[in-house]
Amino acid sequence: MTTSQVGGLTTSQIREKYLAFFESKGHLRYASHPIPVYDDPTLMFSVAGMSQFKPFFIGAEPRLAGGVWQRVTTAQKCIRIGDIENVGRTNRHCSFFEMMGNFSFDSYFKQEAITWAWEFITSPDWLGLDGSKIYVTIYKDDDEAFTYWTKDVGLEPSRIHRFDADENFWPQNAPSKGPNGPCGPCSEIYYDRGEAFGTDTWADYFETRESTRFLEIWNLVFPGYNRTDGADGTGALEDLGRKNIDTGLGLVRVAAVVQGVEDFYQTDDFKPLIEAVEKLCAQPYEGAKSVSHRVIAEHIRMVTVTLADGLTFGTGEREYVVRKVMRRASRHAYLLGLKEPALYNLVPVVVQTLGTAYPDLIAAADSVAKQIKLEEARFLETLGNGIQRLEKLLEPKNSGDVLSGDDAFTLYDTFGFPLDLTKEIAEERGVGVDEAGYKAALKKAQALARAGSKFVGRELFEGQSNALEGIAATQFVGYSSTQTTAKVLALVSSGERMDSIGEGANAQIILESTPFYAEGGGQIGDTGMLHWSISAHQSGEIAISNTFKTASGVFIHEGTVLRGTLKLGDTLDATVENSARRATERHHTATHLLQAALRAVLGSSVNQAGSYVAPDRLRFDFTHSESVTSEELSQVEMLVNRWVQADFSVTAENMNLEDARKTGAMALFGEKYGEVVRVVSVGGNVSSLGILESVKQISSKELCGGTHVPSTGAIGFFVIVSEESIKAGVRRIEALCGEAAVQFTRHALEQLKNAARALTTTPENLTERLEKLFDEQKAATREINHLKAAVVRAQTAGGANVDTLEFGGFKAARLQLEGVEGVALKTAADDLMDKSKADIVVVGSGGGLVVKVSKEANAKGIKAGDLIRKLAQAGGGNGGGSPAMAQAGGIKDVSAALAALEQAVG
Repeated sequence: MTTSQVGGLTTSQIREKYLAFFESKGHLRYASHPIPVYDDPTLMFSVAGMSQFKPFFIGAEPRLAGGVWQRVTTAQKCIRIGDIENVGRTNRHCSFFEMMGNFSFDSYFKQEAITWAWEFITSPDWLGLDGSKIYVTIYKDDDEAFTYWTKDVGLEPSRIHRFDADENFWPQNAPSKGPNGPCGPCSEIYYDRGEAFGTDTWADYFETRESTRFLEIWNLVFPGYNRTDGADGTGALEDLGRKNIDTGLGLVRVAAVVQGVEDFYQTDDFKPLIEAVEKLCAQPYEGAKSVSHRVIAEHIRMVTVTLADGLTFGTGEREYVVRKVMRRASRHAYLLGLKEPALYNLVPVVVQTLGTAYPDLIAAADSVAKQIKLEEARFLETLGNGIQRLEKLLEPKNSGDVLSGDDAFTLYDTFGFPLDLTKEIAEERGVGVDEAGYKAALKKAQALARAGSKFVGRELFEGQSNALEGIAATQFVGYSSTQTTAKVLALVSSGERMDSIGEGANAQIILESTPFYAEGGGQIGDTGMLHWSISAHQSGEIAISNTFKTASGVFIHEGTVLRGTLKLGDTLDATVENSARRATERHHTATHLLQAALRAVLGSSVNQAGSYVAPDRLRFDFTHSESVTSEELSQVEMLVNRWVQADFSVTAENMNLEDARKTGAMALFGEKYGEVVRVVSVGGNVSSLGILESVKQISSKELCGGTHVPSTGAIGFFVIVSEESIKAGVRRIEALCGEAAVQFTRHALEQLKNAARALTTTPENLTERLEKLFDEQKAATREINHLKAAVVRAQTAGGANVDTLEFGGFKAARLQLEGVEGVALKTAADDLMDKSKADIVVVGSGGGLVVKVSKEANAKGIKAGDLIRKLAQAGGGNGGGSPAMAQAGGIKDVSAALAALEQAVG
């Protein structure tokens, strides 16, 4: 079947119909949160549509898109990797999927959620599925949901199953096992795909709870309770006082149903990828049997969208997950015969199917493809090392032997070497593999990984601070002022709400409004002072050391009470440390200019991968697959300073997100944006004339919530301090602005002058002088080596001092020299091996020792590394090396070491 033959609505049309349907019900269409999650300590990735709205479910005002919206609908990009080994092997598991959702924040409840779901599924205006094929499950005690399904919708009671909290409550088993927090029953909607997918019945499902025929397509969650620990230690459910709705519809599952195909791998989003994999490997796709085709198609989607959202391959918790998934895809590509990087060619296919819904994919496509190609090349090299390791493990094995499960797992865990490939190579030697032992080692490693990860087993609402519950979002006035008068809304110390805080207390202060910038977007939080003077006898001050904010927009000022007592409800003066703020603003605006300059010099594949903006410096991480040359760094630096010298105005404007994108404003990968965004623009362009070969006008316009200088001239001066690679595909620049840049440059010039003076030359001629000294040093080193060689020849002329002996069937030659070390000692051993034709050669001098062993002796079990350790021990030193050559140092008695040769061999 070709792509064009897939029937029914396309996946894109289903996505659009869902969002349009709920827009017609008064919902705000809201953008997907980026896949990596940084503002929630319980999550690595977005795992559900409701993740980004957690504060609204527990009482925060749902302020979105410039207004208050109690109804929202989204298409959310999600990552779940708990069952990653099942991807490709079942028709249910995905590492990346889109979750369609509609949400109510105390607006509507069960009746609307159920009747609207039925309307969307069955109405000819929307999906138009056959209502007679719809079945549902509900929580055992949820008579309200049962009534809506039977009375309002008209579903026959026989098509409704009641299950306990292990099936129809969210979080699962929350009433008895927790966690504490918002929770509620749920109703799951199933579609009967017919007897072609199984002969089981809906009655059978009540017993088995497993079916390929009855496919779950939508889950309606009714989180109307708050779970707490009861007085007797058991769980207690209290009415939350808010009627929330959280639903999730799996887009690819629904697409498979609507399009009438066997599984999601045959839908219009996956079919082009499967076909592309067929072309790459020249092997046909044969449905469920073609596990490797499926793994590659599914995983390349996950990796592409995740990299486009700003993650990279690396060793961090999130980055390592992306690397693991990519390498699993690469292993399956290897099994299909692809021994060179190839999967990066699939990126355009992913962009073709998902780019309309997620435009960031289009902009990031080139950068993503480059990163994937590099990662493929690294993995193939690693895989080659794994093959070498496996060959060594198989070397002593005979036909009929078994490779241990631990060894097979080490190959997988260390080298990414798949069990299938291990079995294939071992079977060629007649060697089996202990698969049970492998599975046991894998299970043990997975258990350790789960125990070691702070993200696993923690529910979505965990970590919300009860101490800040009910506090409205803080009004930020810091764009226009560094001082304001504000009322104290809350005082928190040691996690508890306080009525007052006294001298010496470390506390968190929440104000009604604030000029303090809260840490975010790479910019550090402001520091400063809080002053109050209620009366002649009631005054005080607090030194603020940091400012940050919660997901619901509450600014938290961390500080220490220097004097006085501050009470809840008091009014105070909040003043930002002005010099630190101004220095930070210089570095922040310079960061924008730096990114624009890097993209002009290195290309549009450069994207921000992280930043740190502080009063004393800036750090900018960016995607780039190659080293940045000194010439390129100089070009970047010159472009930024052209902006500084031009003294262009820097302005900020709030606008609709879509309008901002149309103006060319840069959005940062991985950053969460609302419908209304702040656009920071530099009021003029700089020319690359005289800097780059191609003349271009370069502009700077970014989405940014940080604080900035009023004009580029306030930056003063910009200098790059360092540039380095921090991980695969990501590089880091550190730079300075203003006085810090001047001081750095002055210090560097002084160091240059001092170095020139020490070498009796001028700074202008320092490089030439150093090159001359290096040449002289090389010539002197060559002369010394010649003299050392002459010393060796003089001591070995005519075979003098060489002791030749035979034992155990081996010929050995040993030689003690005087005044020879390092390379010369090794050269002497090489010469002695050539002239004596011995199997074993030992040469010692001073505190050094060299052992060489012939290939023939190696084959008979004599290893230079083993010998050197025994000889060195006899002489009071230590050493090691390969089977052919080994060295030792720190030998106290070389004669004793040489004399131990016969005993060491024996």
